Amino acid sequence: MSENTALAGIDSLAQVKDTVAQAGQESDWIMHHILNGKELDFLPIGIIHLPEFHFFGYDLLTKHSVFMVLIAAVLIFLLIKTANSYKKSLVPKGMTNFFEVLILFVRDEIAKPTIGKGYEKFVPYLLTAFFFILFSNFFGLIPFSTTVTSNITVTATLAIMSFFMIQIGGIRKNGAFGYFKGLIPHGIPIPLLIIMIPVEILGLFTKPFALALRLFANMTAGHIVIYALFSLIFISKSWGLAGFSFFLALFVFFLEILVALLQAYIFTMLSSLFIGMAVHQDH
Repeated sequence: MSENTALAGIDSLAQVKDTVAQAGQESDWIMHHILNGKELDFLPIGIIHLPEFHFFGYDLLTKHSVFMVLIAAVLIFLLIKTANSYKKSLVPKGMTNFFEVLILFVRDEIAKPTIGKGYEKFVPYLLTAFFFILFSNFFGLIPFSTTVTSNITVTATLAIMSFFMIQIGGIRKNGAFGYFKGLIPHGIPIPLLIIMIPVEILGLFTKPFALALRLFANMTAGHIVIYALFSLIFISKSWGLAGFSFFLALFVFFLEILVALLQAYIFTMLSSLFIGMAVHQDH
């Protein structure tokens, strides 16, 4: 091997190392915007460092908790304003019309068909879950914001709330003994009960697990794809690839708007469906 060939090999190896290191830095940049943290990143304007606020050993003041409070405040304000607008006129206008369409959709197209008789008791919870997830997903598409539903803790909490609503609905309708007895299909031979009982009990927990994981994975994946496409601009340093990455990221961004609405619908629909299965076990 000649000296020039050896030097060329060393230069190529150095370039590969630089590329890998730069890719690693871009990966850290992506995860910095996805994961929870103690900073509110408003670059290039500035960064706000959140103070420590511990409660029973847990730091409650984080980026995601701040935006959850902000989302809840905005949602409460808009819904109260919508409710008060009916005192002036029963004809919905503007924002009131928008909320009425969504409320009637959740009530008539989700809760009523899947739960059936007695669905009215569960509509408030379903509306709360739907609007919170919807606003959280849309807030994540705003620059300098964050997607709280990309935090598995948030989606798990929502799923646990759905889990309790499922159990409460089933027990209130059928009684504690009747509800858990109804989990086992009729006519099962006694020896098979050894298998069926653990499977049915496990099924109670797999439903909320699927709710939490589906919402978390979909909202996280979409943002990772967008940030990854933008990072290609800085890695490649090519005008052609930069333009392609930008328009592809823009397409994924508009697709994320649809996903944000779709995921709120799916979570609410499945929660309502599981509640209906618990309430009306004979069906």
